[in-house]
Amino acid sequence: MKFSVLVAMLAEDMEERAIDVAKKAGAGGVTLLNARGIGAEEKKTFFGLTYEGSQSVLLFVLERSLSLKVMKALTHELELKEHSKGVVFTVPLEHIAGIETGQVQRFQESVKDDI
Repeated sequence: MKFSVLVAMLAEDMEERAIDVAKKAGAGGVTLLNARGIGAEEKKTFFGLTYEGSQSVLLFVLERSLSLKVMKALTHELELKEHSKGVVFTVPLEHIAGIETGQVQRFQESVKDDI
């Protein structure tokens, strides 16, 4: 079975909605990281202070075909193509340890259901 890491970097206020969308698309657990981003455009300033909105990085370890399904759901539901509020991408995993046996079995069942 082949796995991917799905990475979603989003505005912090989109975090809960992104998790809900991903779970409805079949994702299980997620690791959340707080982040700051520096974009190409000038940030807003207020009394000489620059505002940099908080961002969230969501990491999902998923079976490869499921990662594409979750990525498409996030892109569509969060309207990432229309609004530049985030980016979603996948990275293939070569080696992995520590995944629960139950999670692997759920991946296998979801793949069987799709066939």
